[in-house]
Amino acid sequence: MIDQKKIILASQSPRRRELLAAMRFPYEAISLDVDESFPADMPAEEVAAYLAEKKAKAYTLKTDELVIASDTVVVVDGKVLGKPADADEAFQMLQSMSGKQHQVISGFCIRDEHQQVVGDETTEVFFRELEAEEINYYIEHYKPYDKAGAYGIQEWIGMIGISRIEGSYYNVMGLPVQQVYEELKNWSK
Repeated sequence: MIDQKKIILASQSPRRRELLAAMRFPYEAISLDVDESFPADMPAEEVAAYLAEKKAKAYTLKTDELVIASDTVVVVDGKVLGKPADADEAFQMLQSMSGKQHQVISGFCIRDEHQQVVGDETTEVFFRELEAEEINYYIEHYKPYDKAGAYGIQEWIGMIGISRIEGSYYNVMGLPVQQVYEELKNWSK
């Protein structure tokens, strides 16, 4: 059934595009301008799936299409961290995670004209104590303004700062690959 559908990836993230391509599903990537706000009283663990569904519903489906949307949030001390607005906010975010554990939650929504599935995955990430100079170096050289929590696990700060993770590495990159693969593999069966 999936062979009869054109897959649309509603994401501006180069990491999500890379991950979906690595799964060997042909797709077309599009960018949507979607308001990424969420209700203030929404539990942190529900935000990523909520935003993914919001993005998927913003796309007008054609009959032969299937859309995949995803969103990633970082949760530290119960607070949702999205993308930083500037270097100061990026520094504050990284400093708030220094020496602590936090959660990376990636939500996804897959839908066509007949069905929809929404899900998410949580990965526990442990940062060692980061020095201010390390945080500043990372921000200056990597400009992580398009990343939830102001970091990419695959970049320098992830290599030198993350002491361990519990869960999926690819989830931290921005897509719960295994879950999305299973859903696409079994779509409409």
